[in-house]
Amino acid sequence: MKIDHLGIAVNSIDIARGFYETLGLRIEREETIEHEQVRTAMIPVGESRIELLEPTTENSAVGRFLNKRGEGLHHVALHVDDIAETLEALKSNGVRLVSEKIQVGAGGHLYFFVHPSSAGGMLLEICQDREQIQD
Repeated sequence: MKIDHLGIAVNSIDIARGFYETLGLRIEREETIEHEQVRTAMIPVGESRIELLEPTTENSAVGRFLNKRGEGLHHVALHVDDIAETLEALKSNGVRLVSEKIQVGAGGHLYFFVHPSSAGGMLLEICQDREQIQD
């Protein structure tokens, strides 16, 4: 298990990228995740990444987060070796989840979210690279 990325909610990826580029970092990939109503930009940092999150609508989860809290840390993502096994273990231990369905996100990775009430007040994403799944 490792920290995969830190999700940072921003009003504008185009504005936020300037700060990270000043640090010598570069956006690796940008894409829009329609079902989450969010535009993302991944910035590699060592073995991890920063994911900038810009809402495409004010009613999206990230849009509501920005309206309530402003720009800042939105979630921490942990990379696991077996996402289905992790999901079942959390469910069987009564962990509150945002959704019990594994979804496809940025870069095609698989993910689900643990509700902050079960993760010490932090929205926690559990993710796995899709190509790691054994058929």
